[in-house]
This record gives sequence, structure tokens and C-alpha cells, in this order.
Amino acid sequence: MKQFLLLTISLGFMCSTGVAQAQEPVSTDAIYACAEITDDAQRLACYDDTVGRFEAAEIAGEVTTISKSEVKELSKESFGFSLPSLPRIMRPKSGDGELAALNKIELAVSSIERTRNNKILVTLENGQVWLQTDGKRIQFSKRLGVDAAVVQRAALGSFKMKLDDGTAFRVKRLE
Repeated sequence: MKQFLLLTISLGFMCSTGVAQAQEPVSTDAIYACAEITDDAQRLACYDDTVGRFEAAEIAGEVTTISKSEVKELSKESFGFSLPSLPRIMRPKSGDGELAALNKIELAVSSIERTRNNKILVTLENGQVWLQTDGKRIQFSKRLGVDAAVVQRAALGSFKMKLDDGTAFRVKRLE
């Protein structure tokens, strides 16, 4: 269980028993609460009910679980975009420092070009597209190409990029 971070997104769901009535949103907390029941029959009934509701919510697409490696990949793919609720959703219940906020990524460069405004447009191997925002003149060889880019967080929510350990320049993510 340690290898998985359970991410539950519970939107609540309706259960029909003749008339539709709202039920308590299903979560792992409800499942864990069953463990506190001392009477075996009541504990089993609690597990059966809660796990059954959790499974129904999962089948309905209202709850999902993802692994820690999927959380890391999502953090990497969304790096550079402002998604304020993403860190809150992906934060584990225990103090797992391994999933701390991502501050830097290093990826291979798929393509690089200079725009009409003399800015650099960089496409990374994972499809991310970054555009230079400052006025620095960045040198690169079209013939030799660029192997890797490092993008890291900078002051006030901005980002800086280095191409093959060159000069850092400010960028913003377009795609």
C-alpha cells in the first residue's frame, strides 16, 4: 500500500432506493473508519457497504485512484502551467516529502527555432512548448542542434530555461 498514493476525487453520487437520495460522499476515510468498529459483524457490514459504494463511485467515474508514479508524471507534464488546485489534490495524507512541488525539469529538445521577434521557441520531447520572454540573445547551432533543456521555477511565478548548460533566459509555457 506504501507504493501507491490513493487520490480520491469524490464528487458525491446519488443512490436510488425507490427515491433518489443524496449519500455521504465516498472516500478512503470512510473505509478506514470501519477499522475502528470492534464488533466483527458490524465492521464487516461497514466494509461491505463502504467498499461497495466506493466501487460504484469508481465505476461511475466519480472516484479514481492513481499511483505515486502517475502523480509524479502528471506533475512533470503540467510543469509550467498554473493549475492551483493540482498540488492540493496530489498532496498525500502523510508527510511524504517525495512528492514535494516540482521545481525543475530536464528533458530532451525535439525542436528549436527563432521567431520573427528574435525569440527562441523550444519544443521538448514530451510535447511541451516554451517561448522566450526576455530580450537576451541566445546562441544555438541549427546544424548541431540542442540536446537538452532545463526549465526551473524563478521569482514571482516565472520560469527560466538553459539549453545544454548555456545562459539562462526567461520563458513561458505555451503548450
